[in-house]
Amino acid sequence: MRNGSNANVNNTANLSLCATLKTACVVKRIVLMLIAIKMKKILSLLLLPLLLAGCTSITNLTPSQYTREPSGMYRVEAAWQSRRSTINPTSFQPVVVIGFDTYPMRPVPVVQDRWEALIPVPPDKDSILYRYKFDYEVYAVSRTHADSLMSPEYTLKIRDKK
Repeated sequence: MRNGSNANVNNTANLSLCATLKTACVVKRIVLMLIAIKMKKILSLLLLPLLLAGCTSITNLTPSQYTREPSGMYRVEAAWQSRRSTINPTSFQPVVVIGFDTYPMRPVPVVQDRWEALIPVPPDKDSILYRYKFDYEVYAVSRTHADSLMSPEYTLKIRDKK
């Protein structure tokens, strides 16, 4: 009889241990689910700037080289593209940046979202580095704030007339 009693105690202990292990497994799953949810939130917050940055771009429409002009002035042109609906379209102030100097751009007539400027190239230079910078305002809750986008650097080559 004694063996039967020990078997019942062992079975009860095993059942209790199994219940404890099942509870621990459930708790572990819940904790892992909560961690996964937090990680998704953190990952989405980290990716948000990348998604917003990919919505706006500046495209250089200027040829890579011009024939030298007696005036020393050359036209550069850029296209602005954005899917951001929060940008104030009347706030654009694009400029061409050459070293520490800036040259204001103006809208191209008839064509939307294109901007142009005349930039000087000294007669003793056969190339010049430049970039575009677009300053604008973004609508935010209850106010606007300033923002800007700068293009990569481009090279304009000037060749002498043959």
